[in-house]
Amino acid sequence: MVNLLFDYDGTIHESLKIYAPAFRKAMQYLEQKGLKEPVIYTDEEIAYWLGFNVKEMWNTFMPKLSKEEVNTCSQLIGAEMLRLIEEGHAKLYKGTSETLEGLIEKGYKLLLLSNCKVSYLEAHKETFSLDKYFSAFYTSEEYGFRPKYKIFEEIKKYHEGEFIVIGDRYQDMEIAIKHGVSSIGCTYGYGSEEELQCADIKIDDILKLMEAEAIERVCP
Repeated sequence: MVNLLFDYDGTIHESLKIYAPAFRKAMQYLEQKGLKEPVIYTDEEIAYWLGFNVKEMWNTFMPKLSKEEVNTCSQLIGAEMLRLIEEGHAKLYKGTSETLEGLIEKGYKLLLLSNCKVSYLEAHKETFSLDKYFSAFYTSEEYGFRPKYKIFEEIKKYHEGEFIVIGDRYQDMEIAIKHGVSSIGCTYGYGSEEELQCADIKIDDILKLMEAEAIERVCP
């Protein structure tokens, strides 16, 4: 059995559509409270933070911000994204459903590991019926926002067989590096070329997982 461990945001979900407005809302809150200087952030600048868990993001972005304000901003961003999901603004990358269905038909077991909160993933599971594709779901919140490679140490205990990591950020590639498993880098997501340089292969469209038989090329 080959387990395909998917990232979510930037790999399956075109996250910037809901993250950018939520991020800007949190920045507006901080600026109004005088906690940061007004800045106009581009989508590209905001996209950089996609893939970080909450703890990593705020420790890097505003390390001197109080824990209380971090919690407030995190809740604000989360609530705004949930609202946008409910209003139908969340979108999966074109070709995602048929790709996931095709991989299941080929006999692969699909798992999902995301640096997100449980409520966020639950909203997406309901919106996109993700349960019909994935055998198990894991969020960083459930593991105290530990790095993905550390969470993987727990995941692999419950699934026999080989693993292939599929994602768009270094946090995904780091799993493969530290655990000696294969990886596929998704260049259509939000990671830089440098972040994905260690991927066994790279794809520029999720459909390439099927069209180019990418998975067969990196199977152990």
